[in-house]
Amino acid sequence: MIGTVQHALMITGFVFVMMLVVEYANVMTRGSWGESFTRHKWGQYVLAGLLGATPGCLGAFAVVAMYSHGILSLGAVVTAMIATSGDESFVMLAMIPKPALVLFAVLLVLGIATGALTDAVLGRRIRSRRELHVHTMEVHDDAVCECFSRRQVLQQWQDCSPARGILSSVLGIFCLALILGWVGPASWNWIRVTILVVSALGLFIVSTVPDHFLIEHLWKHVARQHVPRVFLWTLGALIVMYVMTEQLHLTETIRQGRWIMLLIACMVGLIPESGPHLIFLTLYVQGSIPVSILLASSIVQDGHGMLPVLANSRHQFVVIKAINLALGLFVGAVALSLGL
Repeated sequence: MIGTVQHALMITGFVFVMMLVVEYANVMTRGSWGESFTRHKWGQYVLAGLLGATPGCLGAFAVVAMYSHGILSLGAVVTAMIATSGDESFVMLAMIPKPALVLFAVLLVLGIATGALTDAVLGRRIRSRRELHVHTMEVHDDAVCECFSRRQVLQQWQDCSPARGILSSVLGIFCLALILGWVGPASWNWIRVTILVVSALGLFIVSTVPDHFLIEHLWKHVARQHVPRVFLWTLGALIVMYVMTEQLHLTETIRQGRWIMLLIACMVGLIPESGPHLIFLTLYVQGSIPVSILLASSIVQDGHGMLPVLANSRHQFVVIKAINLALGLFVGAVALSLGL
């Protein structure tokens, strides 16, 4: 059980620093790189798919925001929701980095194809809801978003805020724990080195960004909103799997009920919440379910991406989730039949 807690801490730590890096990149780039994509129909699907494939929920939120303003089509939203895995993307990169990248690529291709098919079939029958309220990335002026200023770094540390002190201490301890082998892989391999490098980058970001960015983006958004939820879901999933496989010895029972697990995975994917998908990710890592079930679950689930749609248009929420559910069941069934 102690090993389970250590594993959860390692995963959460990696998720935390990855979220810091993604948040940092989002504010620095301001999303301007994707403007040219929206001028072409297929460019919309590519843009939506790439935003959806970005770890976390911000990419999916951005797609819904553009859809609500008539910039993207319904098919583009479907593309993003198939391509996205929400906060679970970070956990997948921590637990199964190589298979995760392959899975993300497959989801991107499936999302683009399904998005184009959705627009071709539904056309203009379902129109964009302009009143959707979306939690998008807040973009400030250049002065506020200047994330590295040599003149300000020393002054910021002289008047160190509690948020900077706490985050820097936590990341410093996490880096030290990685070096000493308290968390992460037991031996020095590429996974351990990668986690350490990313963690050091996260420590650099926390140490140099201005207080506004630190408090509004890193402390309030990442540290307070996402990290506790990720840790609790991850720890809960690992404990459930520990009890099921080590205490109740249900591994073989789960393997024999693959078709039932496929249906359960797709139905759980309908929940607009980051977390439940981790149960099937953990089962896959333990070898209890095949990759086909993990793929089906990833197709249907979308983290928090659909919450703005659910809050404002139940009809559109049902349509999009129904499309994803049908695709997840179909692809999962085909892959399972092929022995994948």
